[in-house]
Amino acid sequence: MLVAGHICLDLHPTLAELPVLDPGHLVEVGPLELAPGGCVANTGGDLVALGVPVSVAADVGEDILGRILADLLRERGLDAAGLSRRPSTTSYSVVVQAPGVDRIFWHHVGANCDFDGQDLRFGSERVLHVGYPSLLPALVARDGAPFRDLLARARADGLATSVDFAVVDAPTPASRTRWSAILATCVPFMDVLTPSIDDLDSMTGLSGEAGDPLAAAGRLVRGGAAIALVTAGPRGVALATADADRFALAGEVVASLGADWHSRALRVSPVAVASPVTTTGAGDAATAGFLAALLDRCTPEAAVQRAVETAAAKIAGSALAPLPAVSPAGPPAGPPAGLASPPG
Repeated sequence: MLVAGHICLDLHPTLAELPVLDPGHLVEVGPLELAPGGCVANTGGDLVALGVPVSVAADVGEDILGRILADLLRERGLDAAGLSRRPSTTSYSVVVQAPGVDRIFWHHVGANCDFDGQDLRFGSERVLHVGYPSLLPALVARDGAPFRDLLARARADGLATSVDFAVVDAPTPASRTRWSAILATCVPFMDVLTPSIDDLDSMTGLSGEAGDPLAAAGRLVRGGAAIALVTAGPRGVALATADADRFALAGEVVASLGADWHSRALRVSPVAVASPVTTTGAGDAATAGFLAALLDRCTPEAAVQRAVETAAAKIAGSALAPLPAVSPAGPPAGPPAGLASPPG
C-alpha cells in the first residue's frame, strides 16, 4: 500500500494539567516524546503494525527535523524512500494534551505546502491512501485539479483510491463553498472515504442532520464514492456503500469485493475503553483497521468492527497486531438483520 500526503513530527510534552500561558511565567512540564505524525505516519504505521507493507510519499524539509522524521518512520517499519526533501522546513505539531482534556494542536504546515502528488509513480501497490488534503494547499489548488489528477492516475493504474480528511480550522462560508466544489469534482475518483463527522462539518457544514454519521456517509456515496466510513466518536461508526455499477469502476481491491458489499448501510457502536490514554491518532487507526480488513476481503460487518476495535486499541494505548484472517463471505441470501438500505 502507498500512503501519501500530510506528514509531520509530533512533539508531546507530558502535562499534569492544561498549562495557563501567562507571559513571563515558567510552566513546568514533563518529558518530551517525539513521534512521527500526520496521516502518512499514523495510518501508515498502524497498517504496518496490522501486517500490511507500506511505502510512503510525502514532503519534508532539508532540516534536522526532516532527518529525525525519516529515522522514526523507518523505526516503525515504513519504507521512507518516497520522502522528498524540499528547501523548506519540516512540518511539526506540538500536541498539548493534559489528562482528561481533549488535545490541542499547535501546527506548522511546513513542507506539506509543496505536496501536489505530481511526482508520484506507482509500482506494485494495490491501494493509494491520501491523507489530510485540507493541510496540503498545493494538492487542492485550482479547485482540487492536482488532487483529481492524482486520484485519476492511480485509478488508471488499477489502484483502489482511499482518502481521509482533517478538520478545517475556523471554517467560513467561503471556505465551505470552496470545499464543496472540490469534493464535487474529486469524490467520484475516491473508492474509499474515511472521514470523521467533524471533518465533514468543518468542510461543508453538511455533515447530516444532528451530525448523523449514517446520513453523512450516504451523502458521500451519492456524491460518487464507492465506500464511505464516517466516524463520530461516542456516536460510533457508520458505513454506506454504492451499487455494483460504482464498484465496477473502482480499483481492483474494491472492485473485487463480494456482492455483500453493494448498496449497504450499517452502524456500529464504539468499543468502550475503561482507561483512555490518548485520542491522538484514533481516527487514523480506524482507517488503518478498515483498509487492512478490505485487503483481507472481510465482510462489511467485520471490516467496520475492525475499524472500531483498532481505534479503541489506540485510545487505550495498546499495541496493534495483525488480526486473524477472516474468510470472505459469499453473497448473502437476503438482507442481514438490523441493516438498512442506503440513506436516500
